[in-house]
Amino acid sequence: MESVQAIKQRFEIIGNDPKLNRAIEKAIQVAPTDISVLVAGESGVGKENIPRIIHSLSHRKHGKYIAVNCGAIPEGTIDSELFGHEKGAFTGATNTREGYFEVADGGTIFLDEVGELPLTTQVRLLRVLENGEFIKVGSSQVQKTDVRIVAATNVNLFNAIEKGKFREDLYYRLSTVDITLPPLRERKEDIHLLFRKFASDFAHKYKMPPLKLEESAVLVLQKFRWSGNIRQLRNVAEQISVLETNREISAAILQSYLPAEGTNLPSVIKDKKGDSDFNTEREILYKVLFDMKSDLHDLKKLTLELMQSGSSKVQETNQNLIKKIYGSQENDSEIDFEEEPRTALITTPNKEERYQENDDSYLFTETIEEEEEILRLEQKEIEMIKKSLEKNKGKRKAAADELGISERTLYRKIKQFDL
Repeated sequence: MESVQAIKQRFEIIGNDPKLNRAIEKAIQVAPTDISVLVAGESGVGKENIPRIIHSLSHRKHGKYIAVNCGAIPEGTIDSELFGHEKGAFTGATNTREGYFEVADGGTIFLDEVGELPLTTQVRLLRVLENGEFIKVGSSQVQKTDVRIVAATNVNLFNAIEKGKFREDLYYRLSTVDITLPPLRERKEDIHLLFRKFASDFAHKYKMPPLKLEESAVLVLQKFRWSGNIRQLRNVAEQISVLETNREISAAILQSYLPAEGTNLPSVIKDKKGDSDFNTEREILYKVLFDMKSDLHDLKKLTLELMQSGSSKVQETNQNLIKKIYGSQENDSEIDFEEEPRTALITTPNKEERYQENDDSYLFTETIEEEEEILRLEQKEIEMIKKSLEKNKGKRKAAADELGISERTLYRKIKQFDL
């Protein structure tokens, strides 16, 4: 069995933090087995190294190793990517395709961001973990696969389970062994080592002298939070390597490349007590508005047909529509439009039209309330956007997420309504 130090050299892992060493030890110990492993840690801490270590030290090392970013694959195609599909299974499926679980038979699959998998795919994955069986999309034939699964996540799966977004049984199947990588801010002694490694790599890449940090700059480096972890540290080292002509980096120079705390990454907004109530009210309001719009179109259709044909014919062929608009009668489910000649007056902004039929006079003022309807919808939309922006203290991204639209669409609406 290889030592922790040998593994770190082999996979170019920098650092001597005890938590990091413990994570690597667990990966070495679990590698010879076939049990599933769940790697946890924030984005940018290097979770992808753990499945590579496990695969290289296992009896599957000569088999295929496939890394799948579950968060980057659209929900509509994730089943096809993982399990394959038959020809004609869906529009665009012109050929039979092998999925990752079929291709990696005898090897290892790394499922990164496993918390992003849709619930239907989670059911399929659970079946693979339980008995190694899967079915291609559009097929009824059960296939077998012998695959070692290592998963990783940067979200709290317990919270996802409570919200109904992740299956509890799948969590316990995946997390037979848990390996947690510490964030960079908890590895203060390793931060300078990593920076020097990155600075040396970029000096060689761009053919320039390596950077050297002053003592005060090292302190700034260690005190910074590094929300983006190792990935963020690497980006900062590359920026300074390319842009600074002076290779002696002071604290002031380094500080100029560091974003203000709390602004370098989107903030995480915790659920508040009233969030679910607000979302429910919004959904109900949308439903009511769309139902009103549908009823208005139905009413206009019925009125138009009444004007164009005999009322008895309309009554026979549009019973369901009449009941929907006017409701059912206590004594008679039918509404007699021919009981006696009458005048129906509906005000309209611009025009009045008289229709003569069978010597009876009917006055119809055709109403098209689309402009008023659009205005009411816009007012509700403006009101909801204002409410969401106030609630999220003007943060457009958070407001867009809450409204269920993209940030770009929200920006366009703000500009359109001059909010």
